[in-house]
Amino acid sequence: MSTTTTQAPSITVNGEQTTIGDVAVHTTVLDWLRDRGLTGAKEGCAEGECGACSVLVARPGTDSPTEWTAVNACLLPVASLDGQEVITSEGLGTPADLHPVQQELAVRGGSQCGYCTPGFVCSMAAEFYRSTRTTANGHSDHEHGPNGFDLHALSGNLCRCTGYRPIRDAAYALGEPALNDALAARRSAPPPPPAATAIAVDGAEFLRPAGLPEVLDLLAECPEAQIVAGSTDVGVEVNLRGVRKPLIVAVDRLTELREFSFGPDEIRIGAALTLSELERLLAGRVPLLAHLFPQFASRLIRNGATIGGNLGTASPIGDTPPALLALDASLVLSSRRGERIVPLADYFTGYRETLKAPDELIRTIVVPLPLEPVTAFHKIAKRRFDDISSVAVGYAVDVADGVVRRARIGLGGVAATPLRAVATEQALIGKPWTERTVREAAAVMAAEGTPMDDHRASSSYRSAMLGQSLLRFYAEGVGA
Repeated sequence: MSTTTTQAPSITVNGEQTTIGDVAVHTTVLDWLRDRGLTGAKEGCAEGECGACSVLVARPGTDSPTEWTAVNACLLPVASLDGQEVITSEGLGTPADLHPVQQELAVRGGSQCGYCTPGFVCSMAAEFYRSTRTTANGHSDHEHGPNGFDLHALSGNLCRCTGYRPIRDAAYALGEPALNDALAARRSAPPPPPAATAIAVDGAEFLRPAGLPEVLDLLAECPEAQIVAGSTDVGVEVNLRGVRKPLIVAVDRLTELREFSFGPDEIRIGAALTLSELERLLAGRVPLLAHLFPQFASRLIRNGATIGGNLGTASPIGDTPPALLALDASLVLSSRRGERIVPLADYFTGYRETLKAPDELIRTIVVPLPLEPVTAFHKIAKRRFDDISSVAVGYAVDVADGVVRRARIGLGGVAATPLRAVATEQALIGKPWTERTVREAAAVMAAEGTPMDDHRASSSYRSAMLGQSLLRFYAEGVGA
């Protein structure tokens, strides 16, 4: 991992290097920016659901050296951006010289009351500068404009005035960046390298070690340290529950945790890759995950959330575990004592409890190849996008000559842990792939897990949805 060490932690904001200063290590990027007079970004929810706090960060790109990535400033600790470059809505344009995104929103009535507009501007600018957007020219459907604009870029921005059509019209009216656009030109140079950071204020520390060995040494000595990557889960705990761990260790930029390789026998996915990065790296080659990605929170969250973090929280309603269970994934766990490989099906041991020891770190997710040909991901939630699952199901089935040869089904939201629907799998394997078989297996699946009543759904609803999900999977004929 190539790192630089800054004497005084700082961030380049709108082209100007600014010292972070003597602020508490749990201070968010949003609060830090607003304290410096950059009040375009707002706090609407403090949990990454509304997008009013969106800003742009220069991140490594998958299609260009640098990608302007929209993130939720309300979730990230400001120390995590030491040495990095940030653009706020104020840095995109001025009243006298509007940015193209700001101009289109203004002339098409997309600003509404204006509270959320700066967040929309930043999310829209990230899509405006996406280097592969031009390859979609002429492609238009209910989620893409003729200019290639992907409306999922705005899925994490909530407009409180309900004026979505003029916002969409503004997005679809955008052309290409001008030849003299400095932010477009910036993409051709590498982003700032991660800075090895050590900040201590009022008895709390934020550390970004230079490499994996240093992280593992820290965990061996301080197993209670809070590991953070995208901070999409920890940030909510800090904002809404007042959690203040005394030691935070950032691992999101560790080279050792950002590997990616595909085949011929397995896919290796670094735990610190974000969901957006993984989506682009896989490019649809794992259809089950391609089904999952658009349903995982919002683009703003996927730009920060890492696949290792989603597994590390061990939440029973996390979206990736059901899909990865269906893919028969394993985890590589690293510590100063060495490495070990744990099947994901054995990893979860109780509510937010796992086999991972306190001094271990998820390093890599391994998916074996070849993939099963019939797959799907079903997420039952109150909203289509940007919502928490009531029930989530991942399917991977192999049907040959009309008979089910193999079946793996991962479940989320129906027990204290994500789990395999083993009884349902056994009810399918070796049986003809017919409606009768599926209906019998659906009755088995409705009894899988130990669904509970909560504010998202009742236990009876969850059981019913399990059975209906299998019937839907068969009726859709996905890949069969």
